[in-house]
Amino acid sequence: MHRIDCDVAIIGAGTAGLAAYKAATAEGAHAVLIESGPGGTTCARVGCMPSKALIAAGRTAHHARQAAMFGVTVGDVTVDGPAVMDRVRRERDYFVASVMEDVDAIPADRRIAGHARFTAPGQLSVDGGPDITARTIVIAAGSAPSLPEILEPVAEHVRTSDTIFEIPTIPATLAVLGAGVIGLELAAAFARLGTRVTMIDKGDVIASIADPEAERIARDRLAQDFTILLGADLTAADLVDGKIRLAWDGDHAGDAMFDLVLAAAGRPPVSDTLNLDAAGIDRDDHGTPHFDAGTGRCGDSMVFIAGDARACRPVLHEAARSGRLAGHNAARPDDLRRDPILPPLTITYTDPQITMVGCDYDELPSDVVIGSATFGDNGRVHIDAAGDGIVRLYADHDGTVIGATIVGPDAEHPAHMVALGIACGLTLQELADQAYYHPTVMEVLQNAARDALSTLAKSDA
Repeated sequence: MHRIDCDVAIIGAGTAGLAAYKAATAEGAHAVLIESGPGGTTCARVGCMPSKALIAAGRTAHHARQAAMFGVTVGDVTVDGPAVMDRVRRERDYFVASVMEDVDAIPADRRIAGHARFTAPGQLSVDGGPDITARTIVIAAGSAPSLPEILEPVAEHVRTSDTIFEIPTIPATLAVLGAGVIGLELAAAFARLGTRVTMIDKGDVIASIADPEAERIARDRLAQDFTILLGADLTAADLVDGKIRLAWDGDHAGDAMFDLVLAAAGRPPVSDTLNLDAAGIDRDDHGTPHFDAGTGRCGDSMVFIAGDARACRPVLHEAARSGRLAGHNAARPDDLRRDPILPPLTITYTDPQITMVGCDYDELPSDVVIGSATFGDNGRVHIDAAGDGIVRLYADHDGTVIGATIVGPDAEHPAHMVALGIACGLTLQELADQAYYHPTVMEVLQNAARDALSTLAKSDA
């Protein structure tokens, strides 16, 4: 077995790992990239892109059904399930191929295929490959879906976010386990394509929305398209005449038969195969390494971490950003760069969209100022018959914007403006005084800022 000595070894060739490799080599480091899977990134292969292709199909079917209200007749709307899934896979393959072009551009002797595991600090062993000695190591091993043990008897009929896009057609009935971002997006998409969807979650809110007013609006709206059972815990799963019977307890205890089950209860970091005990780094109770968010460094070690492996903010822009940081610092461990931490931003691409940015509702200061505005009062939303929603804008006692929960059509756009406003330290007055073209959805944000200013003025009186 041959050995490799290098400056930086990077475990994982996803979004974070590729960014780390580019950053490390840009600093002149001899870096190697280790990948155990097919490559192509979680986003392109099983995440952001194929899910949005499925959502686009569901949105198109929904708009076609609603066309009559605009005086447009389209006739009966039919969904060709195999054609929908074929297009999803074609679009996915397009984005995967684009990523693989970047991977293939890396010199062959810098790309290593196999599972890497620590054998000692600074030492890695790759199954079927070389032993590696590296001055620094970047963990960018990503995440993987989890499968509850209770589903093992029906595992052949269960799909995860890694396998759902391989189904040949749209199922007639679908159980979605988990009311997080992945579960909600896919449940909503399949429902609009004609699937009877039942969502089951033992929690009491959807999408981890802490603001009760926003959560109620989001749940009520989505419940018009599919069944949402909260506070429900699975008690049984078995096969009956080729279908899956699930039973659950809670306030809505019951059972039902399904053609397919989607396990969408989260994607924990891949860490159990890395033998982190040998890495010489401290970890939390879940096995995730402790790290400095500003540098990506794990304690005082020569190990850095990036992307979904950090078990926080599992979204592409954070993976790319943390990968660049980890790669740069792994190449220059004696001159660490510290990046500012951007406001957290999450978007769930349902209808209405669900966005949360900055300080979450359950972490707001006691003297918080909250401004509210509804989408139903917005001219553009009314003309487009796009539904209702709400902006909940949060500011501290001196009027500085600190966060928002936004539920509504095209909520992604005002959410980005709030994120930029927080990063730039904007006040409510500055946010309200920006240019808002009429008629646009963005005007809802201006109304929320003005409402918060009114509340602030009353508190100062």
